[in-house]
Amino acid sequence: MKKIVISVLLVAVLIGMALAISNTGDKTAINGNNVSVVDGKQIIDLTAKSGYSPEKSVAKAGIPTTLRFTTSGNYDCSSSVRIPSMNVSKNLELSGITEIDLGTPKVGVMHGSCGMGMYPFEINFEE
Repeated sequence: MKKIVISVLLVAVLIGMALAISNTGDKTAINGNNVSVVDGKQIIDLTAKSGYSPEKSVAKAGIPTTLRFTTSGNYDCSSSVRIPSMNVSKNLELSGITEIDLGTPKVGVMHGSCGMGMYPFEINFEE
């Protein structure tokens, strides 16, 4: 009887995990909803809280770009950002806005994550 109860609990946990993963959906910014150009400078807005939203963004290459993170009472590992290709490692404000200057990105995909690598995000820079 004990083995049956453990098996049922294990199956319930696995089903719960599968549902949680399938409900996350594709967090891609469509049509650059989080990307704007102000006075010739491109701003990519991401929210950091239990990960980054959106997880995928599309922006223009060849424009001076700032990555802007907005946080609100952020105490998890997404309060620390790493962008290895740019040698960036930065702690975000617990609540507020932190900006990271990306220079003028070239065509390609830039990958970033939280300090522990658990929460990824990417920005696809296109012509």
